[in-house]
Amino acid sequence: MSVEVYCVVEPCRRSDDAGTVVLSNSLGATHEMWEPQVRALAERFRVVRYDTRGHGRSPVPDGPYSIDDLADDLVVLLDRLDIERAHLVGLSLGGMTCLRVAARNSSRVDRLGLLCTSALLSPSSSWQQRARSVRTSGTSAIAEAVVERWYTAEFRIAWPGRVAAAAEMISATPAEGYAGCCDAIARMDLTLDLSRISAPTLCLAGADDPATPPAHLELIAAGVQNGRCLVVPNAAHLANDEQPGIVNAALLEHLGN
Repeated sequence: MSVEVYCVVEPCRRSDDAGTVVLSNSLGATHEMWEPQVRALAERFRVVRYDTRGHGRSPVPDGPYSIDDLADDLVVLLDRLDIERAHLVGLSLGGMTCLRVAARNSSRVDRLGLLCTSALLSPSSSWQQRARSVRTSGTSAIAEAVVERWYTAEFRIAWPGRVAAAAEMISATPAEGYAGCCDAIARMDLTLDLSRISAPTLCLAGADDPATPPAHLELIAAGVQNGRCLVVPNAAHLANDEQPGIVNAALLEHLGN
């Protein structure tokens, strides 16, 4: 069953009838993770950010969740905002959600921007174990380890305040919401969906991402009908935060075509 997720809408600064970009967040993050992109994208598009179920201000239904549950939530959000068709941009779990919507509800998707994500993250046992750990000890118990994978060592040294804020965001995520999304990733396999995706797709990979290395994004770009991959240098899993200039320019070029 779908839930009504919390969202924030930023109108386009240049046009009242601009297209819409919907941004879908990473596991353990809220809509605020997209702050480095909002100003740039809002120059040309209406920008919608939302909190995935179990995160931020969205409802926290009992898990486990499935990737179809998350896709349903996104489609319901489009309906609620009277958006017939949108560009979808997602990072990690958000990218997986966008992939599923593009394969299943193709008429609702114009273009895809996929950052640091995967069609299949095995082994499922590691996600099941993380879900158990979070349900037992809470998200604060894993926050430090997760942030180490989100950012390169150089970034963590240069920007300790931003890294600390990211760890606080993870720690504030409800345990059941985080664990339920871990369950969704554990059961997810979108590899057979790729050939069904006709939306032009830009895949952005962090060159130093230990969670979803560039090979995962290259596989997606090769598997969809119209895809290409760009590797972002000096970036780990949150490439949008480490290298916003590169990411924003690439997204604007792709979505504006």
